Amino acid sequence: MNYKIAVIKGDGIGPEVVTQAQKVLTKIGEVYGHSFHFTDLLMGGIAYDTTGNPLPKETVDICKQSDAVLLGAVGGPKWDNLPAQSRPETGLLSIRKALNLYANIRPAVLFPALKEASPLKDDLVKDGINIYVVRELTGGIYFGERGKTDNTAYDTECYSTEEIRRIAHVAFMAAQKRKKHVTSIDKANVLESSRLWREVVHEVAKEYPDVTISDMLVDNAAMQLVKNPRQFDVVLANNMFGDILSDEAAQITGSIGILPSSSRGDGTFGLYEPIHGSAPDIAGKDLANPIATILSVAMMLRDSFSLEQEAKAVEDAVDTVLNQGLRTADLGGQSPITCSEMGDAIVNAIQ
Repeated sequence: MNYKIAVIKGDGIGPEVVTQAQKVLTKIGEVYGHSFHFTDLLMGGIAYDTTGNPLPKETVDICKQSDAVLLGAVGGPKWDNLPAQSRPETGLLSIRKALNLYANIRPAVLFPALKEASPLKDDLVKDGINIYVVRELTGGIYFGERGKTDNTAYDTECYSTEEIRRIAHVAFMAAQKRKKHVTSIDKANVLESSRLWREVVHEVAKEYPDVTISDMLVDNAAMQLVKNPRQFDVVLANNMFGDILSDEAAQITGSIGILPSSSRGDGTFGLYEPIHGSAPDIAGKDLANPIATILSVAMMLRDSFSLEQEAKAVEDAVDTVLNQGLRTADLGGQSPITCSEMGDAIVNAIQ
Protein backbone atom coordinates (compact mmCIF):
# COMPACT_ATOMS: atom_id res chain seq x y z
CA MET A 1 0.00 0.00 0.00
CA ASN A 2 1.04 3.59 -0.64
CA TYR A 3 0.43 6.27 1.99
CA LYS A 4 0.86 10.04 1.73
CA ILE A 5 2.08 11.64 4.94
CA ALA A 6 2.32 15.39 5.45
CA VAL A 7 5.37 16.07 7.64
CA ILE A 8 5.56 19.20 9.80
CA LYS A 9 8.85 19.09 11.68
CA GLY A 10 8.28 22.46 13.31
CA ASP A 11 10.59 24.12 15.80
CA GLY A 12 13.15 23.22 18.45
CA ILE A 13 13.59 19.46 18.79
CA GLY A 14 10.76 18.84 16.33
CA PRO A 15 13.03 18.11 13.34
CA GLU A 16 15.18 15.72 15.39
CA VAL A 17 12.37 13.55 16.76
CA VAL A 18 10.39 13.53 13.50
CA THR A 19 13.47 12.36 11.58
CA GLN A 20 13.69 9.32 13.86
CA ALA A 21 9.98 8.59 13.39
CA GLN A 22 10.41 8.75 9.61
CA LYS A 23 13.24 6.21 9.86
CA VAL A 24 10.88 3.89 11.71
CA LEU A 25 8.16 4.29 9.08
CA THR A 26 10.67 3.60 6.31
CA LYS A 27 11.75 0.40 8.06
CA ILE A 28 8.13 -0.67 8.52
CA GLY A 29 7.61 -0.10 4.80
CA GLU A 30 10.59 -2.29 3.96
CA VAL A 31 9.54 -5.11 6.28
CA TYR A 32 5.84 -5.14 5.47
CA GLY A 33 5.78 -4.00 1.85
CA HIS A 34 4.34 -0.49 2.20
CA SER A 35 5.39 2.81 0.69
CA PHE A 36 5.28 6.01 2.74
CA HIS A 37 5.62 9.24 0.77
CA PHE A 38 6.65 12.24 2.91
CA THR A 39 5.91 15.88 2.03
CA ASP A 40 7.69 18.45 4.21
CA LEU A 41 5.56 21.45 5.20
CA LEU A 42 5.99 24.54 7.36
CA MET A 43 4.12 25.49 10.52
CA GLY A 44 4.97 27.32 13.72
CA GLY A 45 7.90 29.63 14.33
CA ILE A 46 9.87 28.50 11.30
CA ALA A 47 6.81 29.15 9.13
CA TYR A 48 6.49 32.66 10.53
CA ASP A 49 10.20 33.34 9.93
CA THR A 50 9.93 32.06 6.36
CA THR A 51 6.51 33.27 5.24
CA GLY A 52 5.25 35.71 7.89
CA ASN A 53 2.43 33.28 8.71
CA PRO A 54 2.55 30.54 11.40
CA LEU A 55 0.24 28.40 9.24
CA PRO A 56 0.62 28.96 5.47
CA LYS A 57 -2.37 28.07 3.30
CA GLU A 58 -0.23 25.59 1.35
CA THR A 59 0.34 23.58 4.53
CA VAL A 60 -3.39 23.23 5.17
CA ASP A 61 -4.13 22.38 1.53
CA ILE A 62 -1.51 19.62 1.34
CA CYS A 63 -2.52 18.20 4.73
CA LYS A 64 -6.08 17.86 3.42
CA GLN A 65 -4.75 15.90 0.43
CA SER A 66 -2.72 13.54 2.64
CA ASP A 67 -3.63 10.34 4.48
CA ALA A 68 -2.19 11.57 7.78
CA VAL A 69 -0.02 14.30 9.29
CA LEU A 70 3.15 13.77 11.35
CA LEU A 71 4.00 16.77 13.54
CA GLY A 72 7.04 17.49 15.71
CA ALA A 73 6.60 20.54 17.94
CA VAL A 74 6.16 24.28 17.59
CA GLY A 75 7.06 27.39 19.54
CA GLY A 76 9.86 28.72 21.68
CA PRO A 77 10.94 31.89 23.48
CA LYS A 78 12.23 33.35 20.22
CA TRP A 79 8.63 34.09 19.22
CA ASP A 80 7.14 34.92 22.63
CA ASN A 81 6.85 38.64 21.94
CA LEU A 82 4.98 38.33 18.64
CA PRO A 83 1.34 39.46 18.37
CA ALA A 84 -1.05 36.66 19.29
CA GLN A 85 -2.10 35.99 15.68
CA SER A 86 1.53 35.46 14.64
CA ARG A 87 2.67 33.16 17.45
CA PRO A 88 3.60 29.57 16.56
CA GLU A 89 0.90 28.21 18.86
CA THR A 90 -1.71 30.02 16.79
CA GLY A 91 -0.65 27.86 13.86
CA LEU A 92 -1.21 24.74 15.93
CA LEU A 93 -4.67 25.82 17.08
CA SER A 94 -5.57 26.88 13.56
CA ILE A 95 -4.59 23.62 11.87
CA ARG A 96 -6.70 21.64 14.33
CA LYS A 97 -9.67 23.82 13.46
CA ALA A 98 -8.97 23.80 9.71
CA LEU A 99 -8.78 20.00 9.63
CA ASN A 100 -11.74 19.59 12.03
CA LEU A 101 -9.66 17.53 14.46
CA TYR A 102 -11.85 17.77 17.54
CA ALA A 103 -10.72 14.66 19.44
CA ASN A 104 -7.25 14.49 20.97
CA ILE A 105 -6.27 11.01 22.16
CA ARG A 106 -3.42 10.76 24.67
CA PRO A 107 -2.69 7.27 26.01
CA ALA A 108 -0.52 7.25 29.13
CA VAL A 109 1.06 3.83 29.53
CA LEU A 110 3.84 2.90 31.92
CA PHE A 111 6.30 0.52 30.25
CA PRO A 112 7.40 -2.18 32.72
CA ALA A 113 11.04 -1.30 32.11
CA LEU A 114 10.42 2.32 33.15
CA LYS A 115 8.86 1.75 36.55
CA GLU A 116 11.94 3.19 38.19
CA ALA A 117 11.52 6.38 36.13
CA SER A 118 8.07 7.10 37.56
CA PRO A 119 8.10 9.61 40.44
CA LEU A 120 5.37 7.60 42.18
CA LYS A 121 5.96 5.04 44.93
CA ASP A 122 6.56 1.46 43.88
CA ASP A 123 3.26 0.22 45.31
CA LEU A 124 1.36 2.65 43.07
CA VAL A 125 3.02 1.56 39.83
CA LYS A 126 3.92 -2.09 40.43
CA ASP A 127 0.86 -3.24 38.47
CA GLY A 128 1.34 -0.67 35.70
CA ILE A 129 -0.53 2.43 34.55
CA ASN A 130 -2.76 2.53 31.48
CA ILE A 131 -4.85 5.69 31.13
CA TYR A 132 -6.59 6.79 27.93
CA VAL A 133 -7.16 10.55 27.91
CA VAL A 134 -9.79 11.87 25.48
CA ARG A 135 -9.45 15.63 25.22
CA GLU A 136 -11.81 17.95 23.34
CA LEU A 137 -9.57 19.90 20.97
CA THR A 138 -11.36 22.62 19.02
CA GLY A 139 -13.56 24.34 21.61
CA GLY A 140 -13.39 25.80 25.08
CA ILE A 141 -11.24 28.58 26.45
CA TYR A 142 -8.51 28.23 23.79
CA PHE A 143 -11.01 29.20 21.09
CA GLY A 144 -13.44 31.43 22.99
CA GLU A 145 -13.76 35.19 22.79
CA ARG A 146 -10.78 37.00 24.24
CA GLY A 147 -9.54 40.52 24.71
CA LYS A 148 -7.16 42.83 26.52
CA THR A 149 -7.17 46.42 27.71
CA ASP A 150 -4.56 48.38 29.63
CA ASN A 151 -5.63 46.88 32.94
CA THR A 152 -7.59 43.71 32.16
CA ALA A 153 -7.55 40.62 29.98
CA TYR A 154 -10.12 37.88 29.48
CA ASP A 155 -10.52 34.48 27.80
CA THR A 156 -13.93 32.85 27.50
CA GLU A 157 -14.80 29.21 28.11
CA CYS A 158 -17.65 28.34 25.76
CA TYR A 159 -19.04 24.95 24.69
CA SER A 160 -22.04 23.93 22.63
CA THR A 161 -24.11 20.84 23.28
CA GLU A 162 -22.95 19.32 19.99
CA GLU A 163 -19.25 19.89 20.75
CA ILE A 164 -19.63 18.06 24.06
CA ARG A 165 -21.77 15.29 22.61
CA ARG A 166 -19.36 14.34 19.83
CA ILE A 167 -16.30 14.14 22.09
CA ALA A 168 -18.28 12.16 24.67
CA HIS A 169 -19.11 9.56 22.01
CA VAL A 170 -15.38 9.18 21.29
CA ALA A 171 -14.69 8.50 24.97
CA PHE A 172 -17.53 6.00 25.44
CA MET A 173 -16.67 4.08 22.28
CA ALA A 174 -13.06 3.85 23.45
CA ALA A 175 -14.18 2.62 26.87
CA GLN A 176 -16.19 -0.19 25.28
CA LYS A 177 -12.91 -1.61 23.95
CA ARG A 178 -11.13 -1.21 27.29
CA LYS A 179 -12.35 -1.57 30.90
CA LYS A 180 -15.73 0.09 30.25
CA HIS A 181 -15.26 3.05 32.59
CA VAL A 182 -15.28 6.76 31.74
CA THR A 183 -14.25 9.43 34.23
CA SER A 184 -15.60 12.79 33.06
CA ILE A 185 -13.62 15.78 34.31
CA ASP A 186 -15.28 19.14 34.98
CA LYS A 187 -15.62 22.01 37.46
CA ALA A 188 -19.40 21.83 37.71
CA ASN A 189 -19.45 23.25 41.24
CA VAL A 190 -18.29 26.59 39.86
CA LEU A 191 -18.51 26.85 36.05
CA GLU A 192 -21.70 27.02 33.99
CA SER A 193 -19.90 25.49 31.00
CA SER A 194 -18.98 22.51 33.20
CA ARG A 195 -22.58 22.08 34.30
CA LEU A 196 -23.59 21.81 30.65
CA TRP A 197 -20.66 19.43 30.08
CA ARG A 198 -21.84 17.12 32.86
CA GLU A 199 -25.46 17.22 31.67
CA VAL A 200 -24.62 16.32 28.07
CA VAL A 201 -22.07 13.63 29.00
CA HIS A 202 -24.70 11.88 31.11
CA GLU A 203 -27.20 12.06 28.23
CA VAL A 204 -24.66 10.37 25.95
CA ALA A 205 -23.88 7.79 28.66
CA LYS A 206 -27.42 6.43 28.35
CA GLU A 207 -26.49 5.18 24.87
CA TYR A 208 -23.70 3.06 26.36
CA PRO A 209 -25.32 1.01 29.16
CA ASP A 210 -22.28 -1.28 29.32
CA VAL A 211 -20.02 1.63 30.32
CA THR A 212 -19.84 3.10 33.82
CA ILE A 213 -19.65 6.90 34.06
CA SER A 214 -18.10 8.83 36.96
CA ASP A 215 -17.78 12.58 37.42
CA MET A 216 -14.69 14.12 38.99
CA LEU A 217 -13.83 17.75 39.66
CA VAL A 218 -10.62 18.75 37.92
CA ASP A 219 -8.74 19.70 41.08
CA ASN A 220 -9.56 16.34 42.63
CA ALA A 221 -8.54 14.60 39.40
CA ALA A 222 -5.11 16.24 39.57
CA MET A 223 -4.71 14.82 43.06
CA GLN A 224 -6.13 11.38 42.27
CA LEU A 225 -3.77 10.89 39.32
CA VAL A 226 -0.82 10.81 41.69
CA LYS A 227 -2.67 9.20 44.61
CA ASN A 228 -4.26 6.28 42.77
CA PRO A 229 -3.68 6.33 38.99
CA ARG A 230 -4.98 2.79 38.48
CA GLN A 231 -8.54 3.90 39.22
CA PHE A 232 -8.66 5.57 35.79
CA ASP A 233 -9.49 3.92 32.48
CA VAL A 234 -10.80 6.49 29.97
CA VAL A 235 -10.54 10.12 31.09
CA LEU A 236 -12.82 12.57 29.25
CA ALA A 237 -12.00 16.26 29.55
CA ASN A 238 -12.45 19.62 27.90
CA ASN A 239 -9.65 21.34 26.04
CA MET A 240 -7.80 23.03 28.90
CA PHE A 241 -8.39 20.40 31.59
CA GLY A 242 -7.35 17.66 29.19
CA ASP A 243 -4.22 19.55 28.22
CA ILE A 244 -3.10 19.90 31.83
CA LEU A 245 -4.08 16.47 33.15
CA SER A 246 -2.56 14.57 30.23
CA ASP A 247 0.79 16.23 30.90
CA GLU A 248 0.52 15.11 34.52
CA ALA A 249 -0.35 11.60 33.36
CA ALA A 250 2.71 11.69 31.13
CA GLN A 251 5.02 12.50 34.00
CA ILE A 252 3.78 9.72 36.27
CA THR A 253 4.57 7.21 33.51
CA GLY A 254 8.23 8.23 33.55
CA SER A 255 8.71 11.12 31.14
CA ILE A 256 6.74 13.42 28.91
CA GLY A 257 9.19 12.25 26.24
CA ILE A 258 7.47 8.90 25.79
CA LEU A 259 3.80 9.80 25.39
CA PRO A 260 2.25 9.95 21.91
CA SER A 261 -1.01 11.51 20.80
CA SER A 262 -3.40 11.63 17.90
CA SER A 263 -5.88 14.29 16.85
CA ARG A 264 -8.85 12.90 14.98
CA GLY A 265 -12.08 13.99 13.37
CA ASP A 266 -14.94 11.96 11.93
CA GLY A 267 -12.95 9.80 9.46
CA THR A 268 -9.65 7.93 9.51
CA PHE A 269 -7.52 11.00 8.83
CA GLY A 270 -5.45 12.10 11.80
CA LEU A 271 -2.62 14.31 12.98
CA TYR A 272 -0.01 12.50 15.08
CA GLU A 273 2.44 14.19 17.43
CA PRO A 274 4.26 13.78 20.75
CA ILE A 275 2.59 15.64 23.60
CA HIS A 276 5.84 17.37 24.58
CA GLY A 277 6.92 20.82 23.44
CA SER A 278 9.82 22.09 21.37
CA ALA A 279 12.39 22.04 24.22
CA PRO A 280 14.55 24.82 22.73
CA ASP A 281 17.16 24.40 25.48
CA ILE A 282 18.26 21.05 23.99
CA ALA A 283 17.38 21.69 20.34
CA GLY A 284 20.09 20.70 17.88
CA LYS A 285 22.05 18.75 20.51
CA ASP A 286 20.74 15.25 19.62
CA LEU A 287 19.55 14.83 23.21
CA ALA A 288 15.77 14.64 22.76
CA ASN A 289 13.76 11.49 23.37
CA PRO A 290 12.15 10.36 20.07
CA ILE A 291 10.00 7.63 21.64
CA ALA A 292 6.83 9.74 21.93
CA THR A 293 7.01 10.61 18.24
CA ILE A 294 7.77 7.02 17.28
CA LEU A 295 4.81 5.78 19.32
CA SER A 296 2.69 8.44 17.61
CA VAL A 297 3.65 6.72 14.35
CA ALA A 298 2.37 3.45 15.82
CA MET A 299 -0.95 5.19 16.51
CA MET A 300 -0.98 6.43 12.92
CA LEU A 301 -0.42 2.92 11.57
CA ARG A 302 -3.23 1.53 13.70
CA ASP A 303 -5.84 4.29 13.65
CA SER A 304 -5.48 5.90 10.22
CA PHE A 305 -4.13 3.00 8.14
CA SER A 306 -5.64 -0.01 9.97
CA LEU A 307 -2.21 -1.67 10.10
CA GLU A 308 -2.44 -3.40 13.47
CA GLN A 309 0.48 -5.80 12.96
CA GLU A 310 2.76 -2.97 11.88
CA ALA A 311 1.70 -0.78 14.81
CA LYS A 312 2.42 -3.57 17.26
CA ALA A 313 5.82 -4.15 15.66
CA VAL A 314 6.75 -0.54 16.46
CA GLU A 315 5.47 -0.78 20.02
CA ASP A 316 7.26 -4.09 20.56
CA ALA A 317 10.49 -2.57 19.25
CA VAL A 318 10.22 0.29 21.76
CA ASP A 319 9.57 -2.22 24.53
CA THR A 320 12.59 -4.24 23.42
CA VAL A 321 15.07 -1.37 23.53
CA LEU A 322 13.78 -0.21 26.91
CA ASN A 323 14.15 -3.74 28.27
CA GLN A 324 17.72 -3.69 26.97
CA GLY A 325 18.34 -0.76 29.30
CA LEU A 326 18.73 1.89 26.62
CA ARG A 327 17.75 5.34 27.89
CA THR A 328 17.84 8.90 26.63
CA ALA A 329 18.84 11.54 29.17
CA ASP A 330 15.28 12.34 30.29
CA LEU A 331 14.77 8.72 31.38
CA GLY A 332 17.84 8.65 33.59
CA GLY A 333 20.41 5.90 33.57
CA GLN A 334 24.16 6.08 33.91
CA SER A 335 24.99 6.15 30.20
CA PRO A 336 22.20 7.91 28.28
CA ILE A 337 22.17 7.57 24.51
CA THR A 338 21.38 10.22 21.92
CA CYS A 339 18.16 10.87 20.04
CA SER A 340 19.50 9.36 16.84
CA GLU A 341 20.97 6.35 18.66
CA MET A 342 17.58 5.64 20.21
CA GLY A 343 15.96 5.93 16.79
CA ASP A 344 18.49 3.54 15.27
CA ALA A 345 18.03 1.05 18.11
CA ILE A 346 14.26 0.99 17.61
CA VAL A 347 14.63 0.62 13.84
CA ASN A 348 17.00 -2.32 14.34
CA ALA A 349 14.57 -3.96 16.78
CA ILE A 350 11.64 -3.97 14.34
CA GLN A 351 10.78 -7.53 13.28
